[in-house]
Amino acid sequence: MASSVRAAARLDRLPISRFHWRILSLIGAGLFLDASEIYIGGGVTGALLRDGWSTLESNATFVTMTFVGLVIGAWAAGIVGDRLGRRFSYQFNLAIFGLASLAAVFAPSMTVLIGLRFIMGIGLGAELVIGYAMFTEFVPPGSRGRLVALLSMLANSAVFFASLLSLWIIPSFGWRYMFAIVGVGAIIVWFLRKSLPESPRWLEAVGRGAEAEEVLSAIEREVYAGKSVPPVADLPVEARRSVPLRVLFSLEILPRTILGCMIMMVIGFSVYGLVAWLPSFFVKQGQTIVQSLAWSTIMSLGGPAGGLIGFLVADRIGRRSAIIAAVLFASAFGIVYQFMTEPGLLLLTGFLLVTAIYTMIVIGQAIYVPELFATPYRMRGTGVCGTAGRITSAVIQYFVIWLFGLGGVSLVVGAVVVSMLLLAAAVWLLGVETRTKPLEAIA
Repeated sequence: MASSVRAAARLDRLPISRFHWRILSLIGAGLFLDASEIYIGGGVTGALLRDGWSTLESNATFVTMTFVGLVIGAWAAGIVGDRLGRRFSYQFNLAIFGLASLAAVFAPSMTVLIGLRFIMGIGLGAELVIGYAMFTEFVPPGSRGRLVALLSMLANSAVFFASLLSLWIIPSFGWRYMFAIVGVGAIIVWFLRKSLPESPRWLEAVGRGAEAEEVLSAIEREVYAGKSVPPVADLPVEARRSVPLRVLFSLEILPRTILGCMIMMVIGFSVYGLVAWLPSFFVKQGQTIVQSLAWSTIMSLGGPAGGLIGFLVADRIGRRSAIIAAVLFASAFGIVYQFMTEPGLLLLTGFLLVTAIYTMIVIGQAIYVPELFATPYRMRGTGVCGTAGRITSAVIQYFVIWLFGLGGVSLVVGAVVVSMLLLAAAVWLLGVETRTKPLEAIA
C-alpha cells in the first residue's frame, strides 16, 4: 500500500531553521570526534616510533587494523542502518569507539593498543557511513549541497584540530592523553545525541508510517512555531517495498555502485596512504617529532580550507564538475610537490594538495555518494562504497611503505596522482548530476 505520510515532500518544503542547525551540530559533533580519532593516529604512531615503542612495520599493522575495523564497521552500519534505523546504528557505533578510546589510555603494549585500535575502527567506520547519509535525508534539495558541505567542513576541521592537539599534547604529556580526550568527548556527545530524531524518510520506507507522522509533526511544530503549515505538493508516493542488497549490483544501479566505490577508494588512498603518514615520513627523513608535527599541522589546514571550497561550490557548479575539478587540481599539486625542495614552497604546495584532496572528500564522500542511492537501500549503498574505501585503506599501508622505500614521498604522491586521474575519468563517464534534485528524483 502507498503511504500517506509523504515524508519526502514534507521535509523538502521546510525552510532552513534552527531544527536543521541542531541536527547538523549533533551529527557534526560525532563526525568531528570520529575524524579526530582517525587523524591522531598519524601523530601517535610518529611518537611511538620515536619512543622505540613501535617500528614502521608495527605502525603499518596499527593503521591496517584500524581499517580492518573500519571495513567491518562500514559494512555493518549499512545493514543495521537500513534494518534497525539510522539513529540506533549511529548511537551504537559512537559508544564503541568512545569506550575503546578510553581503554587505549591504559594499553600496556603495542599489541594491546593495536587490538583496541581495531575495536575503535569498527565504531569509526560506522560513524562515517551513517552521518552524512542520515543528514542528507533531513535537508531540502536546494540547500543540501551547502549544508552537507558545511557538515563535512566541520568534520574535516578535525584534521587541523588533531594535528594541533598532537603538536601540543604529545611532546608535553605523551600519546595516551590523545585517546583520553577523544574518548571523553565521544561519551559526552553520546548523551547529547539521545535527542536526535529518527529519519522520517526511513520510517516511511519501512512501513512505520505512524512513527514517521509523529516525528514529522514534531519537526513541523518546531520549524513553523505556531505559523500555518504550507500544503504538501501533490507528488506521487512510492509504495513500500523490500529491497535486497543485490539491487546495488543490478544493471541499473551498478554504475553508481562502481563510481561510489571508486570515489571512496581514491579518498582512502589519498588520506590514509599519504596525509596520515606524513608525520612518520618526516621523522624517517630526519626531522624531530616536534618539527614533524608542526609541518603536518600546517598542511592539515587544507582540511577546513577544502571544506570551505566545497561549501562555496557544492550547489553552484554541480557535483560532477566539482569532483573532477578538485581531482585535477590535486593531481597538479601532487606533481609539483614532488619537485619542491625549498621548505616554504614545499609547505605551500603540500597545503594546496591537502586542500584539493579535502575538496574532493567534501563533494564526493559527504554529498555525492549518499545521493546516488534511494532511501530503502541508501545506507547499504553508502556502506558498500565505504567498505571498498576501507578495504583500500587497510591493504594500502604496506604498499605505501614499499613505495616510500623505493622512491620516498615523491613516489607515494605520484601513485596517488595516478589514482586521482583514473577517478576523474570515471566521474566523467559514469556520473549523474544530482545538484538541487530531490533524493527521490535522483533515485
